[in-house]
Amino acid sequence: MVPLILSSLLVVISLLLPSFSVHAVAEEGVIVDGAGYTLHDAESIKGHDEQTVEKDPICDSSKKPTIVSVEPDEAKPGQTIMITGEQFGTKDCFRGVTFSAAGPTTIDYTYVNDTSIKATVPDVRPGMSFIDVIASGGNARSKAFLIQAK
Repeated sequence: MVPLILSSLLVVISLLLPSFSVHAVAEEGVIVDGAGYTLHDAESIKGHDEQTVEKDPICDSSKKPTIVSVEPDEAKPGQTIMITGEQFGTKDCFRGVTFSAAGPTTIDYTYVNDTSIKATVPDVRPGMSFIDVIASGGNARSKAFLIQAK
């Protein structure tokens, strides 16, 4: 029964594929050495005119961030913590802070410098969490951090 369904599905897919033009999609971009597939006329992250592109930050993706400490190592929701480490990058290239216990919740943080970030503990259930720093060179994860009850 299953092979019959699969073979029927393959017949339908083979009939639909000729109508899809792979050539048209390929013409919209180009392969660039070291960058992979890229689109023509792609906008800069801050706009698309020449002056804006010239002002775009140059982010060094070769510098992998590390977290050295989180002070204090436990806090209540709403409290501010200091994350210290190495190679967080420039303010323009820094991407953000996350807590594993908070899921996709946006975390309030303040970029201090290449080695320090202040962050507000999110309003989540008490328990252990990891803190991630996202920089242009990748992510760094802290040791376990205790989120206390309010």
